[in-house]
Amino acid sequence: MTSIWLKGDALWERMNRAAGKIRERLERVSAALNSAGVPFAVSGGNAVRVWVAQAEDATARTTRGVDIQLRRSDLPAARAALEAAGFVYRHAGGIDMFLDGPDAKAREAVHLLYAGEKVREEYATAAPTLDETTEVDGTPVITLDTLVRMKLTSFRDKDRMHLRDLIDASWWNRLPPELACRPQELLDNPDG
Repeated sequence: MTSIWLKGDALWERMNRAAGKIRERLERVSAALNSAGVPFAVSGGNAVRVWVAQAEDATARTTRGVDIQLRRSDLPAARAALEAAGFVYRHAGGIDMFLDGPDAKAREAVHLLYAGEKVREEYATAAPTLDETTEVDGTPVITLDTLVRMKLTSFRDKDRMHLRDLIDASWWNRLPPELACRPQELLDNPDG
């Protein structure tokens, strides 16, 4: 058995602090963009967490990042609002992001997806528009159907994990044909 170097209260405090930082970052982003009147929507792992928690709070996982969608034309306004809130804009590896301060790492960033645009050229569908959102405590979050479609489009390991958390056959019949076979793959291979 491997020994871990943090134990007891120190370990639990670190885990809680990490989850708290992500929540605080998401709240700061939401407040800054809402104050500036910049339309956006929460997506990615935080959107998964919102929808999973609706059904069963025990399965709502912590995520390590914050992903938001906005219109590309709103990037200048979003940048001004987020920089005023202490975030630092960075474009690296083809991704636009806002680091949580000048010394932050990319994994501590707010990652941007552009509404109505493909995240990657090879993806079958584009990211949703900002019309496909719902409001949760004053914060716009992409709808469940839209989130499922995005996760089925990217279909990376973490997307498949998120889909397993979200699995519900009620959304299958609403999928575009090019994505409709993927939920069955998850059911056929639930462990990986």
